[in-house]
Amino acid sequence: MASSSRVGARADHNFRAAGLDGFAGWIEGLLRARGYDIDSPRGGGRSKLADDAGVHRAAVSRLLQRQSMPDLETMRRIAAVLGVPLREMLIRSGRLTEADLPVSDGVRPAGGENRPWLSAEEAALRMGVPPELRELFAKVAQQFLPEGG
Repeated sequence: MASSSRVGARADHNFRAAGLDGFAGWIEGLLRARGYDIDSPRGGGRSKLADDAGVHRAAVSRLLQRQSMPDLETMRRIAAVLGVPLREMLIRSGRLTEADLPVSDGVRPAGGENRPWLSAEEAALRMGVPPELRELFAKVAQQFLPEGG
């Protein structure tokens, strides 16, 4: 008899596999639409994507072969090459939800608060990000903000 932890782990694996399959299929569609030849063995589309994005060819192959989800930096680079917002990549990959990354339309928070938005640097400070990591935190956070945000 399978333990409940094994059953849960199997369900989690199946969920992740389905998410990876859907995400990889979406990426393949984007690649084809942008002229990357990923279907023929000698087409070179996988290598070209890796070169264009500045990522390892193995990372692209593992994604398209549905072996593993790319890390955040690889996703960021692929999103830039494909002209897709990083937010959409993260949501479609299943790493985050739309609720995790709400779209800011310039509207202030609910409740009639009239406080100014925090800068990424101020947010890092208030969240207790170590001083040596604040600049990196701010650069990453800026990627999720709308233009001029």
